[in-house]
Amino acid sequence: MNLIFRMFYLLIASVFKPRLSIEYPSNSLSMRVLPNDLDINRHMNNGRYLTICDLSRVDMFIRTGLAKTMMKKGWMPVISEHTMTYKKPLGLFQRYEVKMEIVDWDEKFFHMTHSFVVGGRTVAAGTSKGCVVSKQGVIPPHEVMETVKARLEKVAS
Repeated sequence: MNLIFRMFYLLIASVFKPRLSIEYPSNSLSMRVLPNDLDINRHMNNGRYLTICDLSRVDMFIRTGLAKTMMKKGWMPVISEHTMTYKKPLGLFQRYEVKMEIVDWDEKFFHMTHSFVVGGRTVAAGTSKGCVVSKQGVIPPHEVMETVKARLEKVAS
């Protein structure tokens, strides 16, 4: 619940940002470490990195048109695996950029990378594997991409 304001801000801001290509999309969010991001060691909590990665994915869903397609079809995104490597801590009020990219997909999963960058230097990096599901099961990524492309083409014409 403590990220509700960030989520609302992101939902509104993402609508006004430039659209992203659906083909191997990547995005970037500029953020700042807030007091509720800190752990007892006074640096950003390791679990918060994963939550920020979630926000980055939501931004990408909105900006590629995937969010509208998922809502219309009753689909839901699910992360099945996520790893992070922490190289340098992020302190209170420190600015950072989180970069996310879909690097590949197979018959079931999208494969993504996440980088937390300060001054051009990566301070944490991770990978995640996720899929899109419906009541019938996993939607193959190629079908997800084709459906989004078809919807975008229909809207453009």
